[in-house]
Amino acid sequence: MRNNPWKEPPISETRINERIRVPEVRLVGPGGEQVGVVRVEDALRLAEEAGLDLVEVAPNAKPPVAKLMDYGKYKYEAAQKARDARRNQANTQLKEIRFRLKIDDHDFAVKKGHVERFLSAGDKVKVMIMFRGREQSRPEAGVRLLRRLADEIGDLATVESMPRQDGRNMTMVLAPTKRKAEALNEQRKRREAERAERRGKRAERASKDQARAASFRAEDKD
Repeated sequence: MRNNPWKEPPISETRINERIRVPEVRLVGPGGEQVGVVRVEDALRLAEEAGLDLVEVAPNAKPPVAKLMDYGKYKYEAAQKARDARRNQANTQLKEIRFRLKIDDHDFAVKKGHVERFLSAGDKVKVMIMFRGREQSRPEAGVRLLRRLADEIGDLATVESMPRQDGRNMTMVLAPTKRKAEALNEQRKRREAERAERRGKRAERASKDQARAASFRAEDKD
C-alpha cells in the first residue's frame, strides 16, 4: 500500500521554519487558502510578517506542502485531542454466559439480566448452550432459545455471530449497540447525578433540622 503523501507527520517529526530545507513549497495560508508554489525564503518571510510559523504538513508531496500557523497552539490542541482519545479509549471485553436447553422462565430472566448488564457496559457477550445427551439431536431448539434471547434484548445489541453448533455446544455472539466509551460515560454521568441528588437531599434535611432547632429555641425564649 502506498503512503499518503498528504498525511500530516507526527508532531515530533514535523519540520518548521528554518528546519524546512527544500527550495520551494506549496504554501497554504492560515485559513486553509491555497497560496501556490513559492520559494521557501518567501514563505518564511510571509510567516514572519504574519507572526506565525511555517509548518511542513505534507513532506512527501512534490513539492512539500507547508502551512502558515501558530505551531505552539497546534501542538497544544493536538496534545489535548490525544489525551481525550486516551481517556475515552476503553477495551471491549468478550463476556461469556451459559444457558441450558431446558431452562425455566425464571432462570432465563436472571441470565438475560446478566447479558443486558454486560451489553449496557459496552461489552460483547458470547452466549453458549451446552447440549446434554440426546439434546444434541435437537439443534433447532437451541436456535429458538438463542433467537428468543436476541429478540428480547434487541434494543441493546445486534447479533454479530449467528447461532452455530460446534460439537456439544452452540454459541452466538452479541455486540452492544453502544460503544464502550459511550457506555462508561453514561454510567459516570448517572453516578454523578445520583450523588448530586443525595447531596441535595442531605442539604434539605439539614435545612429542616436547622429550622426545627430555631423553632425550639424560639419556644424556649417564650
